[in-house]
Amino acid sequence: MKAMLCSQYCGPDDLVLTEIPDPVAGPGEAVIAIKSVALNFFDLLMIQGKYQIKPPFPFSPAAEVAGVVESIGDGVSGLKPGDRVIASCGHNGAREKIALPAGSIVKIPDGLDFDRAAGVIITYGTALHALEDRASPKPGETLAVLGAAGGTGLAACELGKLLGLKVIACASSEAKLDFAKAHGAELGLNYASEDLKEGLRRLTGGKGVDIIFDPVGSGYAEAALRSIAWEGRFLVIGFAAGEIPKMPLNLALLKGCDIRGVFWGAWARLNPDKNRANLQRLVQWAAEGKISSHVDRTFPLAQTADALKVLAGRQAMGKVILHP
Repeated sequence: MKAMLCSQYCGPDDLVLTEIPDPVAGPGEAVIAIKSVALNFFDLLMIQGKYQIKPPFPFSPAAEVAGVVESIGDGVSGLKPGDRVIASCGHNGAREKIALPAGSIVKIPDGLDFDRAAGVIITYGTALHALEDRASPKPGETLAVLGAAGGTGLAACELGKLLGLKVIACASSEAKLDFAKAHGAELGLNYASEDLKEGLRRLTGGKGVDIIFDPVGSGYAEAALRSIAWEGRFLVIGFAAGEIPKMPLNLALLKGCDIRGVFWGAWARLNPDKNRANLQRLVQWAAEGKISSHVDRTFPLAQTADALKVLAGRQAMGKVILHP
């Protein structure tokens, strides 16, 4: 089978498409014939050696796949060849087939296509965990989403609306804001043309934002924290802008607010049953059209480098998908 491999820390152009042996389902495993692979910003960091998880070489980037069960190993129940499924794999998704523990695999409704299904797992899984489990949301509260047109930001906009929150999309262009408003945001703030702190205070009538969802980091994080409401919750999602901010802790004191970390991958490993239930809810919502799981663009496996460059340039609005 074909696989896109990273054999040393490198940039996207140094990845190599090569032939490797087909996987075999071991006890408790199933082999998935992959139809769609969803990429994330951390895939770029992983091949460069800048991510907290460093797989052994050689490995393939991409952590979420959708496809069809091809075979099952001993002791597997609840799955059979031909089932349409998704799975989070951590890495090694950019290939034609993969063997994974059956417990990590979730069946998807017939009405949900593979491209949209693949993009549900990490971005929507992260956003749902962040908003339901970490944000302590109350209906009617304000939710400011930084990087609102990206994969995780878009998921937060859509799920925030489903949870009854007033969503403020924050992004770097009017086109991205219009896109976020079409997917759940009520208000928009262009932080390329307006000060983020002052803009968020303006949009909340001086009260400040109840919940801040920040997958961007860098200088935007502190500006957003300075706009938070009394007893607000600042959700640390990630650092797509590249710089990990150092936050003045006196702001947490003065605002009586919480800074809460959101590490979906670790939470999912520690709470597999809850995560599985969340994924089952998300694929059903996607099949029903309650969430878009919007696909920005698709690439064949051989053009993985081009797909990763779209993420590196922050050009994607929604998910970038590979077709093995």
